[in-house]
Amino acid sequence: MFERIYNGVGVYTNNCLNGLTSVSLSGQLIARATLDQEKMQLGLSFSDSDVSSFTPLVVLELADDTKAEAITWLLNRIRDKQQNGGAELLVNQLLFPAQDDQKPNPNVFVVGSTLQRLLNGAEDVGLFKEFQDGTMRGFTYANRESFKDFNGDGEAFLSDAECQYIIKHELDTLRAKNEEHVPGYPKLKLYPGKSVVRRLQSKGVLIQYFPLHNKEDLKRLSFSWYKKFKLSFQPLEDIRHYFGEGLALYFGFLEYFTFALVPMAFIGIPYYLFDWEDYDKYVLFSVFNLVWSTVFLEVWKRCSAMLAYGWGTLSRKKAFEEPRAGFHGALGFNPVTGREEPIYPSSKRQLRIYLVSVPFVLLCLYLSFYVMMVYFDMEFWAISIYHENPNIATSILLFVPSIIYAVVIEIMNLLYRYAAEFLTAWENHRLESSFQNHLVLKVLVFNFVNCFASLFYIAFVMQDMMLLRQSLATLLITSQILNQVMEAFLPYWLQRRRNKKVHKRMRRLMGDKELPLLEQVQLETEMNTYLGTFDDYLEQFLLFGYVSLFSCVYPLAAVLVVLNNITEIYSDAFKMCHVFKRPFSEPAANIGVWQLAFETMSIIAVVTNCALIGLSPQVKAYFPESDTQLILIVVAIEHVLLAFKFILAFVIPDVPKHIQVKLAKLEFDSLEALKKRKILEATETGNTWNK
Repeated sequence: MFERIYNGVGVYTNNCLNGLTSVSLSGQLIARATLDQEKMQLGLSFSDSDVSSFTPLVVLELADDTKAEAITWLLNRIRDKQQNGGAELLVNQLLFPAQDDQKPNPNVFVVGSTLQRLLNGAEDVGLFKEFQDGTMRGFTYANRESFKDFNGDGEAFLSDAECQYIIKHELDTLRAKNEEHVPGYPKLKLYPGKSVVRRLQSKGVLIQYFPLHNKEDLKRLSFSWYKKFKLSFQPLEDIRHYFGEGLALYFGFLEYFTFALVPMAFIGIPYYLFDWEDYDKYVLFSVFNLVWSTVFLEVWKRCSAMLAYGWGTLSRKKAFEEPRAGFHGALGFNPVTGREEPIYPSSKRQLRIYLVSVPFVLLCLYLSFYVMMVYFDMEFWAISIYHENPNIATSILLFVPSIIYAVVIEIMNLLYRYAAEFLTAWENHRLESSFQNHLVLKVLVFNFVNCFASLFYIAFVMQDMMLLRQSLATLLITSQILNQVMEAFLPYWLQRRRNKKVHKRMRRLMGDKELPLLEQVQLETEMNTYLGTFDDYLEQFLLFGYVSLFSCVYPLAAVLVVLNNITEIYSDAFKMCHVFKRPFSEPAANIGVWQLAFETMSIIAVVTNCALIGLSPQVKAYFPESDTQLILIVVAIEHVLLAFKFILAFVIPDVPKHIQVKLAKLEFDSLEALKKRKILEATETGNTWNK
């Protein structure tokens, strides 16, 4: 697969429904002279150092005004041998035809690799693959024949996503040697050990680099994933092979969450249709809600462990984390690596967090509360009009304040997200993981208050269950509609318009010549960049909150979330295949910090549901003269339920027993192999001394 030539670099295909033109790769090798001729016809640049043919996997785009010496230096570093500090990858230039209104960017390159280099890279990144005995083991080139799917020269052993991830790793770990600055840029300082790609990214010399789509694989994935409406499991293995473990794990969680909501939905329908306000039914539904939220999260841990083990990420060691591209500071030495890199005092970062970021978040929360009170004024105004003149128009007017408030909430969440990203970047975190954790904390706190504060106020201050039901339904439905429009339909419409413009422009310039690679790269370069699963998990987190916090008051909440998630699966699948650039694979063993976020929400749900039960008229009737006694009993029940929740979490193991056995066996085999190696080394040393 990796030393095949794209036959004429493919056959042009324009699929209007897909909105994407992709490259068709052929397995036929052709002569160098023919290749050179076709390269010139297609506008490709090549040099004597290039291998005669390779499969393009990654696109590298530099700024159009990048200095020639900087380009030459970077390409030489990418092509250079590993022992010389290079990445030892293959790279060619794409030359786009001149356009009427603007000059095309001449600094676009395609990057590939030989099969040998990719297999060595798989060992470098610690890739886990299935061994002949069925266990998952770290891949080593020396033992390649012992792995299950390694046949022949191993051409089909690595998936496209794994190959592209390896290339990204090699580019990211391309380090400066003795250069004091980037050639042609005296102010763009370098120091030994600095990541070249991250440095170029931080200064805008490197605009972007992304993996190319594969037409045939994408077509097969689309057909099995979303083109046919069917109530069945998603092809998680195919998703993982094409997009990587991180994205496959998100879709696995989305699928699991949706199926887990089905019992809640089935129970909620009769509660809503019949007299579910009866005390006994009310309490039973709340208790079921609490047990469900705990079991749901604990069983998901087991499911994610099974998926991660099968994908080889559960026991995979986390790679050493490099500084973020935007991290800056005075030059110093890293005590771990011994390399020079920017050093930024932690005290300065803490001052920025506590003196600027925290007050800003508190100010935003205050604005959120202020908007909430404006919403209540509108709500009271609509109710008063309805009471004065009850008719169809005024009954519809009752829902208008909630709809307007739901739209305002989404706008505020969006604006706050941009502000939170700016603030978190300004705090200057060294590691990407630290940056993400602080960003998640800021966004979760604001989104939780912004989305749920009005519901808590209605439930516990106004104690108006009818208004709570109405507000919850309106907020939930409106937010779902807005999310579908903003996340799927609008990006698709914009991308389709862009694709048509690119197609017409390329056809006008090049006539009837076949331009699959050029047009594919042009299309994908202009696509929106997928920013990761952050927003997707955030949406599911908020939906989980609506269900776990207040579904005992509005049992149809689970039904609405199930319907939303079914459409979410199909819309997310479509946008990943045809709206966004293909993202690089990101190895993941679990959903990370989001597991903690969901568990925190489930604990809040215990307190909320117990308080709602205590506020119900049926419960208050048992304590007509003693509110203190009622509060004490509710608090006691809450503590019992929390204790039950933690006991249940302790009883259900996070990793299934059979996987624990396999992991223990792997660790035992590793220790035995290490012992044998030490004995062998000691024997060889003794023989050397005897001689």
